[in-house]
Amino acid sequence: MTDKKQTTLELGTKPVGKLLTQYALPSIVAMVASSLYNMVDSIFIGQGVGPMAIAGLAITFPFMNLSGAFGAAVGVGASTLISVRLGQKRYDSAQNILGNCVTLNVIIGVLFATVCLLFLDPILYFFGASEQTLPYAREYMEIILLGNVITHMYFGMNAILRAASKPKHAMYATMFTVVMNTILDPLFIYTFDMGIRGAAIATILSQFMAMCWQFWLLSDKHELLHLRRGIYAIKKKIAREIIGIGISPFAMNACACLVVIFINNALVKYGGDLAVGAYGIGNRIVFIFVMINMGINQGMQPIAGYNFGAKRYDRMMQAVKYAVVAATVVMTIGWGVCQFMPDLCVSLFTNDKELHDIAVHGLRINAAVLPIIGYQMVITNFFQSIGKAKISIFLSLSRQLLFLIPLLVLLSNIIGVNGVWLALPASDLIAAVVAAWFMIVYMKRFRISKSQQTNVIQVEEIAPDNEEFHRSYSYYTPRSGAAPRGMAPQAGASQMIDEEQDAV
Repeated sequence: MTDKKQTTLELGTKPVGKLLTQYALPSIVAMVASSLYNMVDSIFIGQGVGPMAIAGLAITFPFMNLSGAFGAAVGVGASTLISVRLGQKRYDSAQNILGNCVTLNVIIGVLFATVCLLFLDPILYFFGASEQTLPYAREYMEIILLGNVITHMYFGMNAILRAASKPKHAMYATMFTVVMNTILDPLFIYTFDMGIRGAAIATILSQFMAMCWQFWLLSDKHELLHLRRGIYAIKKKIAREIIGIGISPFAMNACACLVVIFINNALVKYGGDLAVGAYGIGNRIVFIFVMINMGINQGMQPIAGYNFGAKRYDRMMQAVKYAVVAATVVMTIGWGVCQFMPDLCVSLFTNDKELHDIAVHGLRINAAVLPIIGYQMVITNFFQSIGKAKISIFLSLSRQLLFLIPLLVLLSNIIGVNGVWLALPASDLIAAVVAAWFMIVYMKRFRISKSQQTNVIQVEEIAPDNEEFHRSYSYYTPRSGAAPRGMAPQAGASQMIDEEQDAV
């Protein structure tokens, strides 16, 4: 037990640069593997079933985002709280959060799948399906929804493993699903002649096997954080805190769902079904670099969360700075690949010349401003990790909803299908500027005390007469931190941390 605690405690003692490398690299590998995992289905479907099938698969993206939204609300919320609790050495509370995470995943997964299966065809039409693409989208989503609980649990447990100082095990789980999916996809698609439905079966089976291993790891009683009896009953306070923090990634994924619906319908209207398929291909390519960025963010999250809980705010901000630099470098490389090697990338997914040409054109425009959005994603995740709910959710909404949809409607009406493509980088550019402004304003609230050996971050008197402000920072006044986002006012992380032990 001492060794396990020591592994967790190093988050507050080990050099931040080494910690970020230690935690981010496994997460990066895991996230790249996750993107490749999604790409495998697209490649086999595009090459083996045809262009209409890959267009049908693109129609399912909103479904996948919406399902991911509910899973992220639980997984990210729980893992963030666990990181903070471990930093505070409140191990019993962390155990109960783990148990509630499992229960919430089951409940939400079953409810989501049931509702969606009952109204599957109308939902798919709403998402942009045509008579040609509906059969493919339906066949794929029927299987995915039947295994929805497995998907939720798999991603949720991976987030828990990272929070429990097991980033390598989370990486191994993801890599396993990639390997198994790559093996099972051609088996079910070609050998068993199940087409796009076979790809969905391969996906769920791969996740199920990985999930079994995750539960085995978390059942070890010698681990600091493990599954045991008495932790699965839903506790309102814990559930509220999980959802309060998880509302941030939920909103991000839900907005992504809404945006893809608008994009798909606009592409069908102005460019036809092949334009939808082209967007799906381009999305998969860009997604690789986005996932690397997310891996960096996931590596930063336990460091920021732990040091926030331990009130080591200097180390928390150092982790953010390193993450911003790394994310910018990665997204710049992604921009270069998309601008100078688009033909090679697109050819992996299709041999259809018309679909290929549309996808190359769309990819170049879609990736036009990739170098500047890396830091936007890091900043959003930073506010989420330390509990700044309102700011985090606004930053996510700004990039995915507030700017994109108006631009999408305006530009598509003016210049047609090219307007759909141009709306994507335009909204990213505006959102990046907004994120930078929020970070600058936030940092102005604090000054780093260089005269003190502790190097804590102190809060300036921004709003001395504001009751809400003082309540939010009452736990560590005169020293400060911050908190994630939410659609409705939520308790800040400082309030969560200051709750009495009855939250356990």
